[in-house]
Amino acid sequence: MPSHSSRTTIFNPLECRPDSYKGWYQQGNTLWQQGKYNDALLSYERALEYYPGDYWAWYKRGITLEHLGRYGDAAESYGNACQIQPENYWAWYDQGCVYLNEIDDFTRAIPCFQRALAHLPKDYWATYRLGESYRLSGQYEAAIANFRQTLTIRQDDFWSWYRLADCFRRWGHYAEALQCYKKSVEIRPNDYWAWFRQGELWQKLYRYGKAIACYHRALDVEVDDDYSWYEIALCQVLQKNYEDAVYALGKVLQWYPASYLSLIEGESAFVDLHPLPSYQALLQGTRQTVAEPTFG
Repeated sequence: MPSHSSRTTIFNPLECRPDSYKGWYQQGNTLWQQGKYNDALLSYERALEYYPGDYWAWYKRGITLEHLGRYGDAAESYGNACQIQPENYWAWYDQGCVYLNEIDDFTRAIPCFQRALAHLPKDYWATYRLGESYRLSGQYEAAIANFRQTLTIRQDDFWSWYRLADCFRRWGHYAEALQCYKKSVEIRPNDYWAWFRQGELWQKLYRYGKAIACYHRALDVEVDDDYSWYEIALCQVLQKNYEDAVYALGKVLQWYPASYLSLIEGESAFVDLHPLPSYQALLQGTRQTVAEPTFG
């Protein structure tokens, strides 16, 4: 028997019913999976011409518009889906994510996540992102309540502890913020920002030794971090550890001489360093480095 090569026939519903909602919708799904988002968008829109009250076509149109970077149109498309099925979690949640992450319209994100949570009250992500929306809109008390709620769902969630600390810090509750940052580094010991923020808070509280220790922990993570070395220099000079301050400034100027030279020279906290030969030598050497021409 002669062998025959097998052929796979792909059924195109539009060949059968060119004016079919179902055909346009299914073609949209196929094109979306292939990454052909512009063509998928056209298919969903044709489907909606035949069935404008369909939740899924509006929802999939929103997802497609997100992939195309048309975030305002995506939010509007999700909004239409929400009107058709107001009890459906996903359109509310995705609309909230667009407002939060892409458009930076935090006040419009808030009711979206609230509506999503009305249908899934214990959902971690909607609760967390509602907290983020409150935090970024400056509503720290409401944000704190939400992050505490996420911690009842995921007790050891780094980001909930970290954002809870951020809210307390912004709100001026430094002791509570320090406790939350401490908890976050217990979960993720090598997180740079959690250590750096603790250093900032101890510095605000005039606990310079503790601040320096935290900045050094941040430097364990990012050894060439200019922010931490600069703050260490400030803390050291305020403790009258002048040579240690000069050493820290040397680290900063080693990596970013042009960016920091004028800042250091204009910083009133460093006035006590002026009589030190090591400080003057550091500045003079940096001035020469900055003045040297660079060749491409």
